[in-house]
Amino acid sequence: MDLELWSVRPLWLTVLAALWGAAAGLLVPRAAYRFAVEPDEAWRTRCPDGHVLTGAAGGWLGLARCPDCAQDLRDLRTSWSAPGDAGRVPGDAGRVTGGAGRVSGDAPTAYRYGPGTPLVALATAGACAGLALATGARPELAVWLLLAPLGVLLAVVDFRVQRLPDVLTLPLAGLALVLLGVMALVPEHAGRWPTALFGSLVLAGAYFLLFLVNPNGMGFGDVKLALGIGAVLGWYGWGTVVLGTFAGFLFGGLYGLGLVLMRRAGRKTSIPFGPFLIAGAYVGLLIGAYAA
Repeated sequence: MDLELWSVRPLWLTVLAALWGAAAGLLVPRAAYRFAVEPDEAWRTRCPDGHVLTGAAGGWLGLARCPDCAQDLRDLRTSWSAPGDAGRVPGDAGRVTGGAGRVSGDAPTAYRYGPGTPLVALATAGACAGLALATGARPELAVWLLLAPLGVLLAVVDFRVQRLPDVLTLPLAGLALVLLGVMALVPEHAGRWPTALFGSLVLAGAYFLLFLVNPNGMGFGDVKLALGIGAVLGWYGWGTVVLGTFAGFLFGGLYGLGLVLMRRAGRKTSIPFGPFLIAGAYVGLLIGAYAA
């Protein structure tokens, strides 16, 4: 009976983790839209049509859609509907174009902005489910599930504007070290906090040397991201640090090679490296958690 319960528990844990990931992933596009600006620009506070973003936490938490734009579109549909043809929107009446980030399309979806919410939510749910499957019911799973949406947010922002904001990378490192320190006091954990600390410092130091050697190939944002990645990978040992780091460089190299082969980039073209470092860390974490 105990064996049967143990075989069922990971399934329910995986389902709960996926639900958590989907819920958290729904909130990522709005934050990504606000963070995806150039280094000399302030965080966005308005939708592409200029409406102030409102909601929880000063407008940072919520779905990536604007209720004011939705109301404008409803008014537009009403104004274009002929009395004898109610409900029909002629021609381009349902199409709206706006500033950067605005998705132009049919009226029911034109009020949405930022990266595709369903895809981001699905990716976050899948990432959290994979972590639950690999880690099981060990206490550090709570840390991985809290950090996973932040990793997705960083990847989305870097892909859009090739920037890793300090307000995301530094809290990621701090949270990883603090939370893992707490988990080290909980029974049944499968990692070591000192290795997580040293992994953070060593990986960031190695990336800093690469930054000094070739600033165009390694951004300083990647160095600060390495603080968090090194802590997460280091929890399961130096082998996991090496594996996750290698996977990140492999993914980035394959992506760059693919762009060159498709003639969409040259050898000196800058690419966002953060998403591949995060993807590599995810692969390393899965293997390290499973093997622990």
